[in-house]
Amino acid sequence: MIVMLALAVLIFPLTMMAAAVSDLRSMMISNRLSLAVAGSYLVLAPLAGFTWETIGLSVALAALVLVMTFAMFALGWIGGGDAKLVTATMLWMGPQHAAQFAFAMAIAGGLLTLLILLYRRLPLPIVAADQNWLVRLHGVETGIPYGVAIAAGGLLTLPQTHWFEILSVLMP
Repeated sequence: MIVMLALAVLIFPLTMMAAAVSDLRSMMISNRLSLAVAGSYLVLAPLAGFTWETIGLSVALAALVLVMTFAMFALGWIGGGDAKLVTATMLWMGPQHAAQFAFAMAIAGGLLTLLILLYRRLPLPIVAADQNWLVRLHGVETGIPYGVAIAAGGLLTLPQTHWFEILSVLMP
């Protein structure tokens, strides 16, 4: 079980960082990354000893988040990749840490937005001129790569979740 938990606390951060980098560089989050986040939870949670009730509640919460975020997507407020990533991330947080994750994600999103708006007010640095993603990010017509905030919220919240609680009990 320790190996499964160690694997879990490695897979989640790696997929979150990959999603953040992908969104920052391309304004897209691959469906494969969101599926990796969700799929790894669904495989590792039972192996880590999570009860079916806990898994079911996490799945129900994620389903609710999917409905809410796709409504936001339909209104043009967020991207489809953001909707899928926040849903998959919510599986890992579960109902016990949903509010903490949402708060951390919102704070990270606010800071990210302020930093990008500041970056856009400044002249494009010469060293950034040959980096397409930095040029695109500098453009006022470009949105905010919110996958960075989702990943930050997930990474900040994960150490308070059951994953780390179980790991701390099992490790001397």
